[in-house]
Amino acid sequence: MSTRSVQSDAAPAAIGPYSQGIIAGGFLFTAGQIPLDPVTTQVVDGDIVAQTRRVMDNLQAVLAAAGASWKDVVKTTVYLQDMGDFPRMNEVYAATMGETRPARSTVQVAALPRGVLVEIDLVAYLG
Repeated sequence: MSTRSVQSDAAPAAIGPYSQGIIAGGFLFTAGQIPLDPVTTQVVDGDIVAQTRRVMDNLQAVLAAAGASWKDVVKTTVYLQDMGDFPRMNEVYAATMGETRPARSTVQVAALPRGVLVEIDLVAYLG
């Protein structure tokens, strides 16, 4: 099986030895996205709502670079610094996903890169 790297200038560049996304076996696997502005590479100002919006925008850019959209997403994993942020994160997530309802896991973690409040990765089926 061959793999292909996916890269979008509308999402933050990888800051380590990884790709924004990899296509393999008809699926797109994304790296976890944190709320970095793709132009400044700085964490966006704001609370969980602002950070989740930026994360979803970053993921949408990677999806688009792979020729996919939210309707193709089959699985997401959400990492929260504080599970108390779940309701507000979930509102932004639901508004972005629309009618799409992929499988999802949400976990609270001890810490996230650069002290952010949320990180999300996904798997999309490309056919």
